[in-house]
Amino acid sequence: MNDLLLSTLREHKRGSTVGLYSICSAHTTVLEAAARLAVKIGAPLLVESTSNQVNQEGGYTGMTPAVFAAQLRLIASQAGLAEERVILGGDHLGPYPWRTLPASQAMEKACELVEACVLAGYTKLHLDTSIVCADDPWEALPKEVAAQRTAQLCAVAERAFEHLSSGRHALHYVIGTEVPRPGGEMGAIAEDITSPEDAAETISVTRQAFARHGLDTAWERVVAMVVQPGVEFSDNNVHDYEPVRAKALSRFIEDDPRLVYEAHSTDYQLPASLRRLVEDHFAILKVGPALTFAFREAIFALAWIEKELLGDHPGMSLSNLFATLEQAMLANPKFWVDYYRGEQNQAAFARRFSYSDRSRYYWGEPAVQSSLSHLFENLGRVKIPGTLLSQFMPEQYRRLREGRIGNQPKDWVIDHIQAVLRGYARACGYDSQ
Repeated sequence: MNDLLLSTLREHKRGSTVGLYSICSAHTTVLEAAARLAVKIGAPLLVESTSNQVNQEGGYTGMTPAVFAAQLRLIASQAGLAEERVILGGDHLGPYPWRTLPASQAMEKACELVEACVLAGYTKLHLDTSIVCADDPWEALPKEVAAQRTAQLCAVAERAFEHLSSGRHALHYVIGTEVPRPGGEMGAIAEDITSPEDAAETISVTRQAFARHGLDTAWERVVAMVVQPGVEFSDNNVHDYEPVRAKALSRFIEDDPRLVYEAHSTDYQLPASLRRLVEDHFAILKVGPALTFAFREAIFALAWIEKELLGDHPGMSLSNLFATLEQAMLANPKFWVDYYRGEQNQAAFARRFSYSDRSRYYWGEPAVQSSLSHLFENLGRVKIPGTLLSQFMPEQYRRLREGRIGNQPKDWVIDHIQAVLRGYARACGYDSQ
């Protein structure tokens, strides 16, 4: 079987401007859109679940790694994507979900998660031990301590892999201690860029930790390192990539025969910036909230179409999607309250339109799911005028007129999500129209 991850990164190291884009989302419509696009353009489907999203305790999605892997394989199969073109990975695998526990307990949980991921068929593992746990005496974890914990997780992964049947791809690892917070920043954007000296130190101390654990063979399968290239987003702001500022960091990795960079929080970067990131050896681009943000945009557009088209019809029951989503977020504020500050009207605006897209945690709520089904049922009963589609979804109107997409509301939602992904695909060297 062709190892698409390794072959792509090797091609990049040989001088080709190619890369991989990674879908960091568990949203089924996002995954369907990504799988359909992968089929269309001949790209692999690289999907990664985060440690707080999917874990052995269910995470916030309620899914274990085995359940998530089965769901992804089903979605890929239904889209017509061959199984060997699906790459499953784990993002921020480490103690982050259990950071309020003492370090020994949090790492025990992290080891259980890594083992579960490997046994479920994950082959790309981002080992992230940068978080400070409850009894750690430091404000920021020293690189040596993080490296030791990373090696501990790697050893667990290697042992778990030994129990799997032959024919599976080898495990590939991503390391790095300058890791952006999962899901975007909570406040002001940190614009610091990793220095070449810090990158070199991370490589050195992690290699030494692997050697102390007898993981020299595993070290040869470390393919990437997470660094900070100066891209980030927050509630209402995006910091765009500035190649000049990252020039020294970009040049540093050229001397390494194997490693590339993995860029997190690339959401909302312009297509030209994504392409430049790949050119500068950020050969793995992670994207998540921007995709559910696009889903939310499309669903809101459909809800506005519903209101304009059916709002005055006597006896017609509308979906009330806006109010239902708002009620769900207010009833359980834990997923957004630390992100959306300010006056009441400012928080209400952010709940709908923030770059952080904390609404993504609520689409699975039963009441919201019922409202979504109602919305699609209502729109399925009528013919939507092109003028109304043009008003609220102009790009999908154009692509419908050109015969590029179908004429059903779900087709338009899928295409709106794919509009984001097409920028990533082009940046990674795929022809995506």
